[in-house]
Amino acid sequence: MRLIRWCRLCASGIVVAVPACGRAWREAPAGITAAPWYGLLLCGLAIGGCTNVGPDFAPPESPVEETWDQGTGGGLQAKPLELVEWWQVFEDPVLDRLIRTAYQQNYSLEVAGLRVLEARAQLGIAVGSQYPQLQRGRGGVTRVSASESGANTVAGDLNYWQYDLGADVSWEMDFWGRFRRGIEAADANLAASVANYDNALVLLTSQVAQTYNAIRIAEQQLRVARENVVLQQRSLDITQVRFRFGDVNELDVQQAKTLLLSTQATIPEFETSLYQARNALSTLLSRSPGDLADVLGPEGDIPSPPGEITTGVPADLLRRRPDVRRAELQAAAQSALIGVAEADLYPSFTLAGSVGLSAADGTDTTRTGDSGAGELFSSDSLVFQGGPAFSWNILNYGRIKNNVRVQDARLQQLLISYQDTVLAAAQEVEDAMVAYVRGLQQGVILGQSVEAARRSVDLSTLRYKEGFSDYQRVLDAQQSLFTQQQRYVANQGAVIANVINLYKALGGGWQMRAGEEFVDDENKEMMRERVDWGELLEPGSTDPAPNDRRRKPDW
Repeated sequence: MRLIRWCRLCASGIVVAVPACGRAWREAPAGITAAPWYGLLLCGLAIGGCTNVGPDFAPPESPVEETWDQGTGGGLQAKPLELVEWWQVFEDPVLDRLIRTAYQQNYSLEVAGLRVLEARAQLGIAVGSQYPQLQRGRGGVTRVSASESGANTVAGDLNYWQYDLGADVSWEMDFWGRFRRGIEAADANLAASVANYDNALVLLTSQVAQTYNAIRIAEQQLRVARENVVLQQRSLDITQVRFRFGDVNELDVQQAKTLLLSTQATIPEFETSLYQARNALSTLLSRSPGDLADVLGPEGDIPSPPGEITTGVPADLLRRRPDVRRAELQAAAQSALIGVAEADLYPSFTLAGSVGLSAADGTDTTRTGDSGAGELFSSDSLVFQGGPAFSWNILNYGRIKNNVRVQDARLQQLLISYQDTVLAAAQEVEDAMVAYVRGLQQGVILGQSVEAARRSVDLSTLRYKEGFSDYQRVLDAQQSLFTQQQRYVANQGAVIANVINLYKALGGGWQMRAGEEFVDDENKEMMRERVDWGELLEPGSTDPAPNDRRRKPDW
């Protein structure tokens, strides 16, 4: 007698009857509708749409003010802005070309793009989990030799070949939303990997600009040092002439020589800074350290600051800063994992079945007709079984509940980390704003001090040559001029560095990837040669998908 198993779906009111095993359908009792095997599918789909356990993610509170504390002034304007290619405010074609080259070639950025593809493939795994988890073909040939002294071996063939061929299927239905929550987490992780790529692009553009600025600073420091060496060499020549004529003593000569040598000693230091900055730029461009004349061109000036910088409002950071978006998406992914863990508290429902052929070929001489492999494909060799089942983890001694608590604690950590990220982002903006404004103010004063020092050198040198003052005044004036000129160059570089830091803090630069792929064609081709990537390397494969309940698997 074949057994009849019942599947009653209380929520939907669907009642179907399916056989647990056998090759024929029996009539169900009155009031129950007998269904063929597709009743199992209907049962699974109905159950799979029941509920999602675990919390639904809500964006955390963002501790930001309505306006910047620094306010406006000094060239800062709190107007809406779109930071796409912010480096163009410097109107420097060399810098524009360097950033574009780094975007196309930088290795670290390529790795970040490949991680986006990795996250996309992980999403494909999560999507595939909502479909029948086991779909397996099997087959085998086994030689069996049973013991003659064993139980139930009085009659029958003890030595035979067993032939089997069949297929198994098992589908754990997503009754509690375990797999849907897994897809939700994978979706958030994919979006977080895109935000991570954007953050890497923000850092890359700022690093290229800062390194280029450092190169121009070192070049100007070298220029100032060499100009002062020429100036101080002339002063030394004057003191030596006057010493030969007996107008001054040897002390003036030695003081002039000391100042000259001290200034000459700064040149190797500036040259070291210049070469190191060029090497750093080579690395950002994914080139071996070496001559960069082909991309840098001749010695150039430090970029000029823009006349106006628009900063927007603090709330703009939430959508513009990639690291802030990444922190929120990481929390969203972790929120979904709570639902995955909580689903283990409830029973899981599975539809399972197998169908196959089984036959044996023994040495029993009383058997007639074909046997063994010859009988494998006969109708008498058909065997199948199937039906619904459930399993429930009980007496787990708190392991499941504590796993849920672990996931919730991790979520709370990420929510707090998000708020900390927002505050750190706001601090970076405020710090860059005040440094930029104060740097501009300092630059005006230093420019005036350089002019005063240059005039002092001219006057003291003239008075010394005419014998109206001693050499100490010339010495002091020349030392002051060199110091003020170096401070002025450093201030010019610091102002540009603060502009770069401000645009980086505002989250500018990643927008340049609009319409571009995360991985270049060369890397894609190498990956296609190794592995079948299907459509995941096609344009648009990493774009956000509609939040449908069930999506197609990525074959």
